[in-house]
Amino acid sequence: MKLIEVGNVAPDFTVKDNNDQNINLSDYRGKKVLLSWHPLAWTPVCTDQMRALENNWQTFQKLNTVPLGFSVDPTPCKKAWATAILINNVSLPSDFWPHGKVAKEYGLFNEEYGVSERANIIIDENGKVKWVKVYYSQELPDINEVIQVLSNM
Repeated sequence: MKLIEVGNVAPDFTVKDNNDQNINLSDYRGKKVLLSWHPLAWTPVCTDQMRALENNWQTFQKLNTVPLGFSVDPTPCKKAWATAILINNVSLPSDFWPHGKVAKEYGLFNEEYGVSERANIIIDENGKVKWVKVYYSQELPDINEVIQVLSNM
């Protein structure tokens, strides 16, 4: 499985989020999209990663960006977790079934553990991949770096 590259057209997807809403990448044409991948809900680094998205919601709005907090957790799990960690604005899509399908299309599925890698992928207004960064599983992505990249697009 090969990691998606900058310049590629981002694979479209339709998944359910924590609010049981359909999330289609193609619906966000005209906006930038941040796919912020985390391995599993209910873990400390993943919690901090999703809270960083929520805490910067207004900044993302000003940057014409939709942040999406992706993992392979099932929708009911993501709903309970979002409530527990006070995520009210950011959508948390579930890549549960077919298990890891979207993560596989982006080259982020870890077959050994059955989860996605921790990563941030920025897609531009036309659906092209503009930035990809994969992190160590225990590394918290630097939200300021992500915002800087978005600001320079």
